[in-house]
Amino acid sequence: MSKINYSYTPKFLTRDEKPWFPVMGEFHFSRYPRQFWKESIYKMKAGGLDVLSTYVFWIHHEEIENEYDFSGQRDLRAFVEEVKQCQMVMFLRIGPWCHGEVRNGGFPDWVLKKSYKNRTNDEEYLKDVEGFYKKIAEQVKGLLYEDGGPIIGIQIENEYGHCGGLQGDEGEMHMVRLTEIAKKVGLIVPYYTATGWGGAVTGGLLPVMGGYCEAPWDQRLTEIEPSGNYVFTKERNDHNIGSDYGFGEGITFDINKFPFLTAELGGGMQVTHHRRPIAYPKDIGAMSLAKLGCGVNLLGYYMYHGGTNPKGKLTTLQESKDTGYPNDLPVFSYDFSAPIREFGQMSGTLKELKLITMFIEEFGSTLCEMETYLPDLNPINQNNLTDLRSSVRRNVKSGYLFINNYQRRYAMAEHLQEVLQVELENEVISYPPVDIRNGDFFFLPFNMQIGDGFLTNSLATPLCVLHNEEETYIFYTDNEPAYNWSKEPEKTKVITLKREEALNAWKIKKNKEYLIITSGDIIESKSGYELLTRHSDSIKTFPQLPCEPEGYRFVGINDDFYLYECIDKKENCTVGCSLIKQEADMKLYEIDITCPEEVSDCFLRIDFQGDSAKLYIDSEWEDDWFYTGQTWEIGLKRFDMPEKVMIEIKSLKESDKRFLEIWPDFVQGSACSITNIKAEYEKIYHIKL
Repeated sequence: MSKINYSYTPKFLTRDEKPWFPVMGEFHFSRYPRQFWKESIYKMKAGGLDVLSTYVFWIHHEEIENEYDFSGQRDLRAFVEEVKQCQMVMFLRIGPWCHGEVRNGGFPDWVLKKSYKNRTNDEEYLKDVEGFYKKIAEQVKGLLYEDGGPIIGIQIENEYGHCGGLQGDEGEMHMVRLTEIAKKVGLIVPYYTATGWGGAVTGGLLPVMGGYCEAPWDQRLTEIEPSGNYVFTKERNDHNIGSDYGFGEGITFDINKFPFLTAELGGGMQVTHHRRPIAYPKDIGAMSLAKLGCGVNLLGYYMYHGGTNPKGKLTTLQESKDTGYPNDLPVFSYDFSAPIREFGQMSGTLKELKLITMFIEEFGSTLCEMETYLPDLNPINQNNLTDLRSSVRRNVKSGYLFINNYQRRYAMAEHLQEVLQVELENEVISYPPVDIRNGDFFFLPFNMQIGDGFLTNSLATPLCVLHNEEETYIFYTDNEPAYNWSKEPEKTKVITLKREEALNAWKIKKNKEYLIITSGDIIESKSGYELLTRHSDSIKTFPQLPCEPEGYRFVGINDDFYLYECIDKKENCTVGCSLIKQEADMKLYEIDITCPEEVSDCFLRIDFQGDSAKLYIDSEWEDDWFYTGQTWEIGLKRFDMPEKVMIEIKSLKESDKRFLEIWPDFVQGSACSITNIKAEYEKIYHIKL
């Protein structure tokens, strides 16, 4: 079987010379327990990802000079093999400086003690980098794409010339040297990338961009200006990434020579001690839709999967002011409010993004080739909260109209009974009047082939297609699903869902393709598919499943969907909470948990008021959390389902300087208590096809 040819044009990536629109997500193997890697990779696939990216943090593998550690959850080779078994491809981000909120940006302390200046063209520094790159190459030997492995890309350095390093010709030379070293040691792949925002130098490599919905690294303790990542613009640069190091001055490469790709679109945000914004699902969904409307042809999320910093041999491994960095981070937690959270929870953000990834899986190759057009009236300044933001991606006659009336933390003007229009060369497409409320964001098709029919326009958004004997197109909307047909399909079925149903929709396939709607999560497994759920609610499918899911029974049909109800008896967890120690600025609680047997996980959900919290199991400090006003959720299967844990709360003073979106209730100027605690268990039900 011949290998796929991966390449790119100035507009898009290609796979066997055909347009390719991948979705990529970051998952740090060394920040997650090895025994759960495969489960998490399947969860990423369920979210619609086809490419996985990961940093290889130098300090995680050579904390002590010449003592390499690729064991346990630091086992890079084992991780890449898991990715291959799950039939995904991947990018390695090999640094040597990564940042990633890691101590020294990923440099071992001993590198900083050398006489050379790191991140320069000093030959002694480059010799040490070559030693690290060589070890990476040894770990992945036989797993690069040319050898039948999943590694199709390498990212060199990170934010080089923007967050440290050299600039201009010297910086370009440095990136070229690092690339030469990577190739010299055997890291040969189809794609070599470099981050391109903020004036970073790229050394001629394929530039990848980024964007976040807020800036937890910003040193201000106030609301900051609206994010530019919610406007439709031809500007690729996010001027706020890395602003803790100084604002970038544009980009250093020719955007006409490279496709618009992202590798660091924020799948959430990692809070810092001084600044703790909350990343909500729609924050990430609206930003992603805006990037689609801007013409992006690779959605790459950082992070897509949260994690926990491993324990160091000499020090803790988080970014901190003690190591000369601008921010203090949790010692352990790297939850990131990501689509998949620190303990493997598939979040509402994953479901929000799945609305886009399911569409891209079906229609992405066509979208790649569509040019981006910004209407004359489209506002490009994020401070304009009044005018309607819109964009069009189209070929000659067909395409999609993008509307974003969402700006994080700011109210947008409403546009009631708006008549949306798309101007083509020889015609104007007019949609039925629609109410566009504050917080709405969506895209709509025009002149779209639907099987044997032709859709002039619609107030519903395409989600996916089921390719069975009769093709079925799935759309969703909360408006009246007005379809304006030039030719109504006769052999093709169209089903319209509510947006909430689409969020809960999962497409699975074996000999046939099925759409399953459930508040739980559906992932692949070795034996087929699994439903992971904390609920005992019903599920519905189209078409009918070949047999009833484990733990469910068929109960009828409603509007094309086959309904199944759970027949498992719902049991409850019990939680006891006792205050066992109290000091002026700290309280220590003992938590007792009883959970039913035969569950896949149990999540301890803690609401507390204070500055931060720590988790202890058998007197060992295992995790921590900065207060944001959100529930702290701890997955217990990682710790072999303990029946007792300890939670320490550190007080927050009313006089403490923080940026919080949700402040605690202060009692005599202080907040320090657990206010609510419960446990929820998750069960797995097998779906046979």
